[in-house]
Amino acid sequence: MTNSLGKKLLVSVFGAFLLTAPLVTPALAKDSLTIDLVNEPSSLDPHVQWNPDSYYVYRNIFDNLVTRDDAGKIIPQVATEWKYLSDTEIEFKIRNDIVFHDGSKLTADDVAFSVKRITDTKFGSPQLGQFNKILDAKVTGQDTVTLTTDGPYPALLAQLVKLSVVPKAIVERVGKDAFNLQPIGSGPYKFEAWQRGVSVTLARNDAYWGEKGKFEKATFRAVPDASTRLANLQAGTSDLGVTLDGDLAAQLEGSASATTLSALTERVAYLRLNTQKPPFDNVKLREAVAHAIDKEGLIEGILGGHDKAVDELATPVHFGWVDGIKGPAFDPDQAKKIVSEAGESAKAKINFATAPVFDQRVVQAIQQMLSDVGFNVEIEMTDMATYLKRSQGGPETASLLGYGRWSCACQDVDGVLFPLLDSKNSWSTYRNPVVDKQLADARSTLDEGKRLENYRKVHETVGSDIPVIPLYQVAAIYGASKHLVWTPTPNESLFLNRMTWSD
Repeated sequence: MTNSLGKKLLVSVFGAFLLTAPLVTPALAKDSLTIDLVNEPSSLDPHVQWNPDSYYVYRNIFDNLVTRDDAGKIIPQVATEWKYLSDTEIEFKIRNDIVFHDGSKLTADDVAFSVKRITDTKFGSPQLGQFNKILDAKVTGQDTVTLTTDGPYPALLAQLVKLSVVPKAIVERVGKDAFNLQPIGSGPYKFEAWQRGVSVTLARNDAYWGEKGKFEKATFRAVPDASTRLANLQAGTSDLGVTLDGDLAAQLEGSASATTLSALTERVAYLRLNTQKPPFDNVKLREAVAHAIDKEGLIEGILGGHDKAVDELATPVHFGWVDGIKGPAFDPDQAKKIVSEAGESAKAKINFATAPVFDQRVVQAIQQMLSDVGFNVEIEMTDMATYLKRSQGGPETASLLGYGRWSCACQDVDGVLFPLLDSKNSWSTYRNPVVDKQLADARSTLDEGKRLENYRKVHETVGSDIPVIPLYQVAAIYGASKHLVWTPTPNESLFLNRMTWSD
């Protein structure tokens, strides 16, 4: 939605383009890539934050222990190979030809340090819930590291796709805050500058051990207004823009300079209910919310048909997706009946948390659907940092309703269900010891059949107890220059060294 400020920004963008058009040429874009994000990164330390805008940037600065190829297969990165020594021990062989951006060599010590850092409860990483099955990391040879887990942990490799390796000596010398301001990794791009509130600039690492980037520099800009991101693409002042909606994507049809790229992702959109506070400590009122929401209406009427409705807190690209799960059907009459029977307890004001990164048309549509059946819902918009802080503070700080789009970037449902449902996780507002045990059992066996059976039970409980309402598998829609050659993937990574340019 474009308000008067957005229109002024749009005019400014086009005006700036007219003044600078001679400088924006395909030749320049070959050397320098400009990417418009929604927000600036909240952190460039890969262990300190977990949100898309941070991940888009820092993933190019750091190498991870393992990674995924474009087809989704887990492949080597810092680790060249691995083997299970037992159900609870896995040994990784570490490359011996990687250097950090300061010229120091990446060693097994750095890998062990990175694992122990992100799993340290005192460090307080928001990713802790995805790694807390790891008990220890030890250097067990010149180029080997052995991880020990608390019982068998089948999702370990899928989670380690996100484990970035940081330089132990530098982090210990400068401290967390200083490292965040000037991060040093070993990835295909080096940190160059961070203009707060405006942009982050990376420079190609010409000494990179792997596939080098095609662009000498890449600038990630904070452009909160989606219409402005679109205008920048059409004007040629950006090469890639993230998080377009269906309406904006349609405006690129027939464009001479830009096109739409999209992919169904592993991200699942959901509505979280704070089950520890009235009125949603009442399962019947949670059921009313579920009956009130028209998922297909959201997808076809607002999202342009790109996304896909789901009835479980997962997507088909996750291990742990179970066919045939059904949640409460769209039934506004039944929702009205439940709300009416609940009386005054259903009429209190319900705060509904959101942030600018989300499609506010969806948020407003949900508010309207809930209002239509008798709920009193008030949207609370905050910046992303505030939204995340409240959302991961447990039921004490979380809003009564919260819209979110969760991705673990691991393609294993453990990375979705465990943080959002397990009682001990800071993201969860649900307290169910039976579900806690099912989640623990599923992440503690290497038997895929047993894992799937536990996840089926969890999905069924979500459908009946309704702590969270799954909405849809999110489609990532990007606007891109027609010269940019790049294939989006379900895990939404923006790997700069997998992008090329075609005149």
